[in-house]
Amino acid sequence: MRIGFGYDVHRLVAGRSLVLGGVQVPFARGLAGHSDADVLTHAIIDALLGAAGAGDLGRHFPDTDDRYKDISSLVLLQEVGRLLKERRLEIVNIDAVVVAQAPKLAGYLPAMEEAIASTLGLSGGKVNIKATTTEGLGFTGSGEGMAAYAVAALQERQG
Repeated sequence: MRIGFGYDVHRLVAGRSLVLGGVQVPFARGLAGHSDADVLTHAIIDALLGAAGAGDLGRHFPDTDDRYKDISSLVLLQEVGRLLKERRLEIVNIDAVVVAQAPKLAGYLPAMEEAIASTLGLSGGKVNIKATTTEGLGFTGSGEGMAAYAVAALQERQG
C-alpha cells in the first residue's frame, strides 16, 4: 500500500468561475490560478502523485507552460491517471476535504465525487469528498481563499 497527501490553496477573485472537483459551483467569485484553479482536484492530483512517488502538480504541469493556461483540472487528473496505470498502480481510495466559508457545498459533493471517479475510471465508493468551514477564522474564514486537503491510497497491481 502506498499513501499520498495533497494540499492546495487558491485566492478567490471576481471575474472567474468557481470550479471544484470538476463541477461549476454558482458563486460571485472564482479561484485565481493558471489553470481553472480547481483547488480540490489539485490537492487530489498531489495526493496521487505523492503516493506514486512521482513529484507534484507543478513538476508535471508547470504554470509557466501556456499549454495549461485555463485548462480543466480534470484533464490534468486524467493524465495523472494514465501515469498511474503506466506504473501499474491502482487507486484504492481518495478522501478529500474542501475548506471554504462560502458557498455551502454539501449539495455539490456527490457531483464532485462522480466527476473525479469518472475521470479516473473508478467504481463507486472509491472517492469521498467533504466540505468544512473554519468558523470565520483565517484566510478561508474571511473569504479570501479556499483550501483543500486530500489523501490517496494506491496499491501495486499484480500480474
